[in-house]
Amino acid sequence: MDPAIITLCVLAVAAFLFITELIPLAVTAMAACTALGILGVLPSKQVYAGLSNSTVVLFGGMFVIGAAMFKTGLAEAIGIAVVKKAGTNQVPLMAAIMLVTIALSAVSSNTGTVACLMPVIIGICQAANISPSKELMPLAIAANVGGTITMIGTPPNVIVTGALTAAGLPTFGFFEFAYIGIPLSIIIVLYTLFIGRHFIPDKQAGAMDEEAVKAAAEEAGASGDSAPKSKTKMWISGIILLGVVACMALGLKNLPLHTAAVTGAILCVITGCLKEKEAYAGIDWVTIFLFAGMLSVASAMEKTGAGKMIADTVVNMMGDNPNPYVLTAVLFLISNVLTQFMSNTASAALLAPIGISIAQSIGADPKPVLMALGIAASMAFATPMATPPNTLVLGPGGFSFNDYAKVGVPMCLISLVASVIIIPIFWPF
Repeated sequence: MDPAIITLCVLAVAAFLFITELIPLAVTAMAACTALGILGVLPSKQVYAGLSNSTVVLFGGMFVIGAAMFKTGLAEAIGIAVVKKAGTNQVPLMAAIMLVTIALSAVSSNTGTVACLMPVIIGICQAANISPSKELMPLAIAANVGGTITMIGTPPNVIVTGALTAAGLPTFGFFEFAYIGIPLSIIIVLYTLFIGRHFIPDKQAGAMDEEAVKAAAEEAGASGDSAPKSKTKMWISGIILLGVVACMALGLKNLPLHTAAVTGAILCVITGCLKEKEAYAGIDWVTIFLFAGMLSVASAMEKTGAGKMIADTVVNMMGDNPNPYVLTAVLFLISNVLTQFMSNTASAALLAPIGISIAQSIGADPKPVLMALGIAASMAFATPMATPPNTLVLGPGGFSFNDYAKVGVPMCLISLVASVIIIPIFWPF
């Protein structure tokens, strides 16, 4: 059988399993690349080559640094301090919640940020006689959009970067995502404060799934005890994070991104901010293995021509010489719709290699297309199952499915328009 057909069959099965989640996402990804090796599509040396990718190493290091922020209590302390200083007026409190959540989500787990801040926000709302629902929805929204600012802020950013690497194309820089992430964050915050908040229902606090919140916080690295946190370790973890970010910003030749991240992770353990086992536990292994597995799938799609077959089909459906702006908008919509009902990591992993092939087939630079796909996968506002932050606030906010749709769908459309306008400015077709 033609290797391209085999690759497409494996991709189709993977897509079905990603959508249904009949088996864990990471298992699906690794099974896909394993199948390609067994079927002879990929040589044995390339089947698991994604695990040695420098981006995987970068992501793993930053996971550990993020875990240190939560373990020492730094992330929670920053969030609580900002939120409490905002007072008890609904709109200023909303602004403070969104801004601090965006900042924390850009460099650490957005799920962990929501899990740590949510109990505090509920307490403040109850004391000030404000409906928690009015502040919890903006919390989830900010956590989703905040991740778009850096490469490690959200898995889709890493996925699209890795896809470019697998295809042998120029990749995105660590802070390059901020060109679209910061404008989008500003737009979403302003929309929420002035328009979106009127669509957020005014409901009494529902039951908070304390076990889910605790699990999410612990997964991010947060300590489960209420013992006083060491201020010294807070400072150390903060300095390590700032040092790593500074090294990445300077672009030092002898200290590439992944080396800076691993160095920071090592320092977190050496200084006692994290124990060795806590560092391992702080790594999101699902994202790591999903990323590594789909890198191999992407490589197979490129080498066998399977990606080109899909691209040719899509381009032919859009007629001769399709407009790259229209094509990007269509791919944005596909990615955004998928991410409302399945993992944003999985949707980005599925579409990234296809996006590259489509861009190349019309003679366009793949970078703006990939950026649009990654951003679209993170604009998960419209359903409660779209992203863990949305799910975490579901119960405490007393929200229904329609509540997410009323608030989230306009934001998705605004993100589409903003992305189609802004992305080509920084990454021309």
